[in-house]
Amino acid sequence: MSSSSTITMFGAEWCGDCRRTKRQLDELGVPYRYVDLMTDPDAADVAREISGRTNIPVVVYPDASHHVEPSNADVESKLRELAII
Repeated sequence: MSSSSTITMFGAEWCGDCRRTKRQLDELGVPYRYVDLMTDPDAADVAREISGRTNIPVVVYPDASHHVEPSNADVESKLRELAII
């Protein structure tokens, strides 16, 4: 991850959970780096190394923790824990 204050989301446009999580971050006004696995297939290996799984989205938080296929409640809870929202 390039910055310790950046959220990074690995996803793909065909993935419903990815679209939902992306929409949630957008609606909350939370800045994040989106890595599209369709335009950057090598990033899938990075996401898999982080999560140990092939499921997406993978959301990596500034504290280096991550969620795989998180619910909106999971994301909101983590953002509040980190005082991002």
